[in-house]
Amino acid sequence: MSRAGFKPCVNVRLTMWIIGYTSTESFGQSRELPAWRNAGVVRWCLRAAFYSLLLASFAVGGARAGDSFGPEGPEKGPWRRQLWRLPSPIEDVAMRTVVLRPPGRGPFPLMVMSHGSTQSAERRRRMGLPEFASLARWFVRRGYVVALPQRPGHGLTGGRYLEDQNGCDEADFLAAGQRTADSIAAAVDYLAAQTFVRRRDIIVAGQSAGAWGSLALASRNPDGVRAVIAFAPGRGGRSYDRPDKNCAVEHLVAAARDYGGAARLPTLWLYAENDSYFSPSLSRRLAAAFRGAGGRVDYRLLPAFGSDGHFLVQAAAAEALWAPAVEEFLRGVR
Repeated sequence: MSRAGFKPCVNVRLTMWIIGYTSTESFGQSRELPAWRNAGVVRWCLRAAFYSLLLASFAVGGARAGDSFGPEGPEKGPWRRQLWRLPSPIEDVAMRTVVLRPPGRGPFPLMVMSHGSTQSAERRRRMGLPEFASLARWFVRRGYVVALPQRPGHGLTGGRYLEDQNGCDEADFLAAGQRTADSIAAAVDYLAAQTFVRRRDIIVAGQSAGAWGSLALASRNPDGVRAVIAFAPGRGGRSYDRPDKNCAVEHLVAAARDYGGAARLPTLWLYAENDSYFSPSLSRRLAAAFRGAGGRVDYRLLPAFGSDGHFLVQAAAAEALWAPAVEEFLRGVR
């Protein structure tokens, strides 16, 4: 559209119902036009607005599964950071994913790291792409491809939220974790098929709800996954934003027992002493329930970190706390 062709739409005073508002506003310098020209310009502007919205919808659709999956842009920086679109459990929604790689062509082992979640739709909408920079770079330095998918219902991925826990008192943590696991499995399956990935050398990791979903995935014993690393796993913590208040604790313990009854993969559970979502007494109960049902658990309670140890894996300064435990665990599962 030329500058001259757009000018009438900029100059005329239009009622903002054209784009969904009820107030009347001016665009640029307003001037009155003859009635016959006003009507024509308004019709022309309506058509222009329609096509502009149509074009915008195509632009937004970049994360939709109708487009091809795979990388969406070049690698950047020493960590070969690249944005990818991965399949999700929702047919028309692709998971926006950060992928980092070591130098070379591979194939490399793969680590898939899953973010936490919240019952607040507004907070989920505002979530940025997951980074976990210190953890991701730690694995890349050891020769891993690292993928950080953003699951449906969160941030740029958008789409329907699949992981609802069904309130507080009657929360269904078993099903919520399995729905998280569905998204993790979709990412693992797609990436395992890439030529630069060693498809039978995969680590699944997560934080909070992402860690809980990783333990749910462990109960499926997926082919190619060697182990699970869970940072502060659980659901329903800090209920109504109150520290050390938990929803349906017995339901959470029962779900951990159910997962452990089927899981045969080695799992590492890492909590901090000052986790305001899952206290040491609760985290020990969860690990004991998983282990008691037959699951393989390496439980570590790390020292207090910062104001809330629930988020220690997101802080570079905490690497000295979790890295020795992760290093030792990985040596044992090779």
